[in-house]
Amino acid sequence: MSAQPITGLPVVLTIAGTDPCGGAGIQADLRAFAAMGVAGASVVTAVLAQNTQGVSGIHTVPPSVVARQIDAVAKDLPISAVKIGLLSDARIVSTVAGRIGRRDLANVVLDPVIAASDGTVLLPPRAVTRLMEDLLPRVLVVTPNIPEAEILSGIAIKNDDDVIEAATRIGAVGPKWVLVKGGHSNSADTVVDILWQGTGVTRFEGERLTGGPVRGTGCLLSAAIAGGLAHGMSVPDSVSRAREFVANAIRTAVAIGKGSRVWVGTRIGPRPGWNEEARLVATRGEDQLLDEPTPTAFDHDEWSW
Repeated sequence: MSAQPITGLPVVLTIAGTDPCGGAGIQADLRAFAAMGVAGASVVTAVLAQNTQGVSGIHTVPPSVVARQIDAVAKDLPISAVKIGLLSDARIVSTVAGRIGRRDLANVVLDPVIAASDGTVLLPPRAVTRLMEDLLPRVLVVTPNIPEAEILSGIAIKNDDDVIEAATRIGAVGPKWVLVKGGHSNSADTVVDILWQGTGVTRFEGERLTGGPVRGTGCLLSAAIAGGLAHGMSVPDSVSRAREFVANAIRTAVAIGKGSRVWVGTRIGPRPGWNEEARLVATRGEDQLLDEPTPTAFDHDEWSW
């Protein structure tokens, strides 16, 4: 006898790659969904060997397996929004675009992961072309950073006018909203994100937070935007709430490895048996969690579908 679905709880699907250290990718998305009060579903497009210091390897999941994962989720769950991250090659881009259309999935937020923060190229040129032609027309919101916006628009960005022009060119391909993230700008004190929509732009300005790099902030932002949309919020309100969420994640991120800091989740408070360091970290911020489940091992590279 199957369980009855819980009514009123939105479901958000992430279609992205993995991060075995949990700082980015699907693992970060699912934590963001939980913090946003939505149920998270996931489709794996690539299995990455990466840690807090960078990416060392990518195994692309066969397109047929990606398609079957999407079909399995869409046949069962009422998907309110979709976040798309790493797609890794042209075949995966086209497969995901096709399934988005075939399953009539709405409120699609695309984080066009073209390169990792350490410079590793994650989306080759042919895949970028497929992304522009096949996927962007099916997207509600796309969230490029400045280097990604330059690649997608074909123009060099030096100021806010260039950002708006780049967003206009990207928007002409299909997405109704383009959020160009300003984290890669040269401003020392502020970060300005510009949200374009055909009739105008909205500027979101915030303090540039210090404390060292944090892994997966782009993943968290796009996932949180999708979470807001699933709750029925408008795109501007979803972006505003997501920016607040990411700012808090940056403030409370911790160094769990030798590289970038990681946001480890929403605070639940210390538990019996935790050591003193864990207690101090858990009580530092409003939204801090050190209660990550042990991940299931993935130790084979053969697919039999």
